[in-house]
Order: sequence, then C-alpha cells, then structure tokens
Amino acid sequence: MHSTRPSFSGMRGRRRVLVAAGLAAALTLTATACESGDDNAADKPAATGSGASGGDKIEIPADIADRLKEHGIDVDDWKDGEWKNWDKDKWLTEAEDFVNPVIEGLWKPERMKSAKDPDKTISAKDASADQGVSDPAPAPVNATREETPYHDNAAPVGKVFFDSPEGSMVCSGTVVKDPRNPGKSNLVWTAGHCVHAGGGGGWYRNIAFVPAYNDLGKSESELANATPQEISPYGQYWADWASTSNEWIQGGSESGGAGAAYDYAVLHVKPESGSKSLEETVGTALDVDFSTPAAADAGTMGAWGYPAAPPYNGLIMHKCVDRPGRLSLSPSLPTMYRIGCTMTGGSSGGGWFRVVDGKTVLVSNTSIGPADNTWLAGPQLGQGAKTLFDNMSKEYGAK
Repeated sequence: MHSTRPSFSGMRGRRRVLVAAGLAAALTLTATACESGDDNAADKPAATGSGASGGDKIEIPADIADRLKEHGIDVDDWKDGEWKNWDKDKWLTEAEDFVNPVIEGLWKPERMKSAKDPDKTISAKDASADQGVSDPAPAPVNATREETPYHDNAAPVGKVFFDSPEGSMVCSGTVVKDPRNPGKSNLVWTAGHCVHAGGGGGWYRNIAFVPAYNDLGKSESELANATPQEISPYGQYWADWASTSNEWIQGGSESGGAGAAYDYAVLHVKPESGSKSLEETVGTALDVDFSTPAAADAGTMGAWGYPAAPPYNGLIMHKCVDRPGRLSLSPSLPTMYRIGCTMTGGSSGGGWFRVVDGKTVLVSNTSIGPADNTWLAGPQLGQGAKTLFDNMSKEYGAK
C-alpha cells in the first residue's frame, strides 16, 4: 500500500509535515524541530556555519596520503594547488584510487555561488530509442520552489560541490540512512557523474556536501550579505570516500552514454569542523529503496534538487512531483524512470522519493534529461546499487 502523506521522522523532537502542493498526489519531506535543552542538539543548525572554529586543522589521513604518494603526488603540494593538475597521469581513475583530502576554507561562499552545473543531456534521437519499451515522453511539470527554511522542510537535501578540469561544479545530493550506524549516518546519495567523469576521465576533486544550502532561499543580491550559517546551516562535509558503479566508470560519458542507467554514487563524508555525524547534525536521513518497483506500480515520485542552468541559478531548492514512466536507451540496458520536470543541470544527483507504507524513501536520483528541459530520468536502484551501498556501509560507515 502506498500513502500520499509520507511520514519521515528525525532522531528526536516532534515532526513537521509539509506538503509539496499543487498536485493531486503530494509527496513531502519532513524534518525535526529541536526541543532539547542541549545546546548541541542533533537537529539544531550549527552556529558556526561552514568555517572551521578555533583554528583547528584537519590532517590528511595516512591512507589518503599513501595513495597520493603511490601516484607521485606530494600531500603538501596537493593542498597548495597540485590538485589543479589534470594531466592524464595525475587524474586518478580506478575505483580504488579515490582521494579527497580536506583543503580547509576552499569552498568559500563566493566560490560555492560561482560553481557551474555539469550539464548532462541526451539528444532527442537517443531519447526515442527503443520506444517499444519506453513510455511516451511525459508532459512537462513545472518545478516549484521548496518552502524555507530548508532545514525545516527538506533537511536531507543539499548541494554537492566538486572541482573538474572545466572548473568548480555543483550537483545535488541527499542524506541517507546507514543501516550499520543507526542515527549516525555519514552517507550521501548522488549521481555517478557528480563524482567521476566516466570512461573519458577520472575522479573529481575537492568533493564536499552542504545540506540545506542557502537555508532561507535568498536571492543572489541578498546572499551578498548573508551569514555563513544562512549559506551552510549545518556546515560543510567533505567526502573521504566515494563509490560509483563500474558501469559508470567504464561507460559513462558527457551525454550519459551506456553508463546512464547506472549513474548513481554514494559518498562517505566527514565534517570540515566538528565531530558529529551528518545525520546527527541534520537531524534526519532517508532509507534507500532497492526494490526497483515497476514504473506503473511505483506510485508518485518526487525529485528534489538545486537546478543551476538557466532559467535557474543554483541558489534555490526546487522539486517536481509526477507519476513515472519508463525510458529505455537500449534493449541491453536496464530501464530508467522518467518524470516530467523542468529542472535543469545542477539538479543532477538529487534524490527521487516515493512513499512506502507511509514512509518517504529514496528510490532514484536525477541523471539525464533532454536539451529542452521537459523531463528527467533516473536509474533504477537494483542489486548492483544495493551491493555498492552495503559495501560502503560495511567498509567506511563507522569511520
């Protein structure tokens, strides 16, 4: 049974249920309200924002330093700018090569605002492939703004920042529950193309997650005088490990390619400052649904994210809610979900949610869409995605 009034509770406090209005079958995200006398309550936005406090330095872990050395990269040189070297022999590619040492203060508010979207589109010809399996393209659904403050309405949703050879980039992501670390998850779900370039490149660098970015939904002019807490209410979380599918690493491309149906990733993150887990700090997280329901049986799905390509500017959280159809790019690839949505690049990696037995769960993520921005498609999260997720939880969840 699928309810249209999801319930999604955080670790403590009362629940606030907010409706994605304007559609017959509304999907909601909820967050917790702080009612603890503890000044460090889990669901209270960090008072210090995104900056490190007290001059504390985060050291590069020995295992990361060792992996850099294996590729002839000096740790101090990396932090001083060697990370900008995208020469082929310096661009780490394989799954086990991921390194992401914290560079304190790199993601300043202005740098975050200037990050671009990693535009992933497919041509109309590709989108019409194998129409015997694909459903007709859906009618566009106009993206609507999320209610502010985001930490009350969609706390698990945030922005993923990273550096690529083309410059600083931005995607979207979602805080998800870690089954081996209940209540203390440090896991973020996003798209594979937000962490790895696919078959033509390697791992992106300086990957960081900012939940509830621009919490009050301020305009660009208003953000000029915004406090760090308004921009990053829970601070910044750097990825100390990332996993994406081998299919994306080998077959992904700028247009999605053969890796599009496997375009998902999981980040394990740590705070740039502080010691609490991401879930404790944000106050809530979502379960991941790996049941791959048929589109016809999945009910309503909603996609959340921060679209950055025109007519959007990446500063405001948006959402689309629709009933999914099927998209097949090839008979040899798994069918993807597709919904009508006008969100553009930058929303990539943002979670897709549905309701199962009254609970909101993550069922996919934004991967690709057409150049005219009328719909979005996301991968089905089957056994391969579940194995990747379980391995991340097992190997890195408690670190």
